[in-house]
Amino acid sequence: MKVPEGAFVAVVGPSGCGKSSLMKLVTGLAPPSSGAVIVNGKELSGPVSIVGMAFQNSNLLPWRTTLENVLLPLEVVRPSRFEFRQKKAEFVARAMALLKTVGLESFAGHYPWQLSGGMQQRVSLCRALIHKPRLLMLDEPFGALDAFTREELWDVLQTIWQEQKFTTILVTHDLREALYLADTVHVMSNRPGRIVRSVDTDDFARPRGEKTFVDPRFNACVLELREEIRNQRVPIEMPQPAKAVS
Repeated sequence: MKVPEGAFVAVVGPSGCGKSSLMKLVTGLAPPSSGAVIVNGKELSGPVSIVGMAFQNSNLLPWRTTLENVLLPLEVVRPSRFEFRQKKAEFVARAMALLKTVGLESFAGHYPWQLSGGMQQRVSLCRALIHKPRLLMLDEPFGALDAFTREELWDVLQTIWQEQKFTTILVTHDLREALYLADTVHVMSNRPGRIVRSVDTDDFARPRGEKTFVDPRFNACVLELREEIRNQRVPIEMPQPAKAVS
């Protein structure tokens, strides 16, 4: 599997196929048992500094405001943490610009418990982008949200990605989400996970919107991916009824 710089790819597959393991390998949080993972032209030997990550749960610190949560990576990630005190005004301006992009600039002083689930995920996305990562890893970031909020955040992410063109890898179970956001969708097999199919989405012009959802080609592609994943699932063996003893 190769991901060109600046591309947006999605990875889908049956539960347990290794999508989350892939995330750990690419970010250097887990070493490969064989083969190699190469990011930015270098074989990984530990955690990658150019990565931003967002997960299904926003994991905001409840005692920090929206702005403070967004700024958190700058306080702990090299080299930004050494510059934070000297350039705090610059970093705050960067955080506020991100919050404005996602429509939350007026909520900078609010705490997580004062925000809706969708708003918390917007904050999580801003936090993942605050240190200008060259690689953004997304692990089911919208999976816990209602359908309307989820689709709204797809457009937010699409807008930010088109403006900044960071490399993005999205792991998701939502096939519509994968096709809507990504340039290429990779389908994984059941364990041990392998890429069994890759689908380019060049036919769906950007920026994508409401018309994309009613495009017959889009919906046909969703059905094809669903069938591919269904074929990758391991059939569940039902226990056989005990034979009667005469």
